[in-house]
Amino acid sequence: MSNLLSELLSERRWLMADGATGTTLFAMGLEAGDAPELWNIDAPEKIRALHQGFVDAGSDIILTNSFGGTRHRLKLHKADNRVRELNAAAARIAREVADKAGRPVVVAGSIGPTGELLEPVGALSFDDAVSAFKEQAEGLLEGGADVLWAETISSREEIAAIQKAAADLGAPFCGTLSFDSSGRTMMGLTSTDYARQTSDMTPAPVAFGANCGVGASDLLRSVLGLTEKAPEAVVIAKANAGIPKYVDGAIEYDGTPALMGDYAVMALRAGARIIGGCCGTTTAHLEVMKKALTEAPEALSRPTLDEIEAATGPFSSEGDGVFGHAGHAAPKARRGGRRRAGGASSGSA
Repeated sequence: MSNLLSELLSERRWLMADGATGTTLFAMGLEAGDAPELWNIDAPEKIRALHQGFVDAGSDIILTNSFGGTRHRLKLHKADNRVRELNAAAARIAREVADKAGRPVVVAGSIGPTGELLEPVGALSFDDAVSAFKEQAEGLLEGGADVLWAETISSREEIAAIQKAAADLGAPFCGTLSFDSSGRTMMGLTSTDYARQTSDMTPAPVAFGANCGVGASDLLRSVLGLTEKAPEAVVIAKANAGIPKYVDGAIEYDGTPALMGDYAVMALRAGARIIGGCCGTTTAHLEVMKKALTEAPEALSRPTLDEIEAATGPFSSEGDGVFGHAGHAAPKARRGGRRRAGGASSGSA
C-alpha cells in the first residue's frame, strides 16, 4: 500500500514524530475536562499554532487534534453528532500546516481509545467499536490524513478494531500501546504480546510501538521487547518527557530537553525508527531530540538496560520478565545522577 509515511521510511533511517498535544493546548488555555477536539472549530488558530510549532522544531510526522474523536468520547461533551465534522477539521488544519512546510510532513490521524470496555470484559461489541472507529477515520481521511494512527491503546480487542476499521477503508495504519510500570498495558498486554498480534494483522501496520506510559526509561525497555520480537518491523517510540508529578495542583513532567535528547538516541539504538515525545514534550524538547538524532553515528549498538538507566533514569519496576528480552533491571532508590529536573509543562499526550 503506497503512502507518504512508507515512502519516507524507505528513504530515511529515522523520522521524528511530534510532541504533546495536551501539554501544549493546556498552555494555550484549554481547561481540564474540556474537549480539545472542539477547538478544531472554535479555535483553529490555536490548533494551527500547535502543529506549526512541531513542524518548526523538526517533526516529520504530526498527529491531528482528534485523540478523543469517537462518538463515545464526544458524547461526554454532547458532540457525538459531530464526529465527522470535528475529525475532518482536525485533519484539515494539520494538512494545511504540513503542506506549507517546504518538505514532506506526514499527517497522522490520531485515534485514541473509546473509553469503553470491549467484550468479553465490557459491554461494547467488537463490531460497534469498528463502526465507531470507522466513522472517526472517515472524517480524518476526508480532511487529508495520510495515515490513521491509534495511540494510548491498552486492549487487544480495541487495537484490532481500529486496524479493522482502517483495513475496511483501505487506509494505512499505525498503532501504539501504552505500557505502564509493570511492562503491561492496563489490560495486561506485554510488548511481546503486541508484537505477536501485529504479525497476524492483515494488512500489516506500517509501524507499531509504544507511547505514554511512565517515563522514558520504561518505554525504552518496552521498545527493546518489541524490536527483539519483531526485528524487521518499523517500531515507534513516543515517550513522556520524564516522570509526571503533581505541583501546585497541576501535573508537570521532570524531563528536560537534554534528557529527551538522550532518550531519542537510546530509542534509535533500541531499534525504533519513528521517535517522538508524548506527555510533557514541548518544542524545546523536540529541537534537542532532532539535533541528537541528526548527530547520532551510523553504527549504533543495542543499548543495555544499565545504559538506558544511566541515560534516562531508573526504571519504575523490575518488570517480572515480561519485556521479551534478556535481563531486567530492578528498581533502585531514586538518586541524582543523570535524571534531570524541570522544564516540562503540565498536560497529556
